[in-house]
Parts: sequence; C-alpha cells; structure tokens
Amino acid sequence: MKKPIILIGGGGHCKSVIDVIEQEGIFKIAGIVDLNEKIGDTILNYPVIADDNELIELTKKYKYFHITLGFIKTPARRNQILEILKRNKAELPVILSPIAYVSEHAIICAGTIIMHNAQINANAEIGENCIINSKALIEHDAIVGDNCHISTGAIINGGVTVGNECFVGTGAVVVQGAKIPDGSFIKANSLFIRR
Repeated sequence: MKKPIILIGGGGHCKSVIDVIEQEGIFKIAGIVDLNEKIGDTILNYPVIADDNELIELTKKYKYFHITLGFIKTPARRNQILEILKRNKAELPVILSPIAYVSEHAIICAGTIIMHNAQINANAEIGENCIINSKALIEHDAIVGDNCHISTGAIINGGVTVGNECFVGTGAVVVQGAKIPDGSFIKANSLFIRR
C-alpha cells in the first residue's frame, strides 16, 4: 500500500516532483500546501488542502512530507519549512526517480529529491533538503551540502565540495576538486574552477 505524503509548495517544481512521485510508486499524494487563496484548486489532479499556517496541524495527521517549493533566488523559505517539519517530528523521505541512477555507494540524506535522468556516482554524498534536478551529474567523491539546488544538466565533477545553501545553475560545470563556498549562486552555463 502506498504511503500518504503531503507536498508543500504548488508551483512549477511541484509539478515535476508529482511526476517523480507517481513514477516512483512508493507514496500517494494526499494533498498540497500552497497559498490560502489556492485552497480548493487542484494541481495535476491533486487538491490544495491547506496553507503554511496549517503545517503543524498537518504533522499531527500525516507522517510524510516533501518540500516542493522551488529554490531559484534563495533557499530561505524552504529552510524555514524544513525546520517547522523537523520540530514537529515529520519524516522527509528521499524521493528517487526510477529513471535516475544512484550508486549503491552514494549517500542521500532526508528530504532530498533525485529527479529524472540525474546520475549520482560512487562515494558521492548529498545533504538534506536538496534538489538534484533532471539530468544533473554528481560525480564520484563529490559532496553536496544541505539545502542545495543542482539545476538541470549541471555537472559536479569528482571530488568537488558544494557548501550548504548553494544554487548551481542549468548547464554549469564545476571542475574536479573545486570548492564552492556556502550560499554561492553559480550562473547557468558557467564554469566554476576555484579550489
């Protein structure tokens, strides 16, 4: 039997996450949390059932949650929601697309999603509450901190360290062994070489 899960955030990223959850087949989406004025709407046939003010009440009824609010400019709101969920003993499972590749020797932490056609190679480590977007590559021995978004088609090469709360844009390439400081914003299609 599929486990009920609540999604928090009803924008474009939510739609992509819904597709991954449906393909994974482990969870049943029980509802979506979004803006108050959207309550009663549906997103890909799933109902918006509450707003952020009802999160604590929802943690009394549901066990599993996933933050589907996107991270483009800042992870601040995602982080706030994460802290509320943790304080209220919610579980944030790893969501893994069945058409992604994750090495059995990689570590993926709670609340992270690995999206379609992403590749996570041996001895890579991904922190909590991360988005590893479609076709992103995380190479061997790379470390991605907490609350990061590695965008579509980005390449994190071997031995790279990505700090916490980093955004790596679409198609960006981070060269082997580079170190990205906490809170960095790496532009789309850029080359990052700092060591």
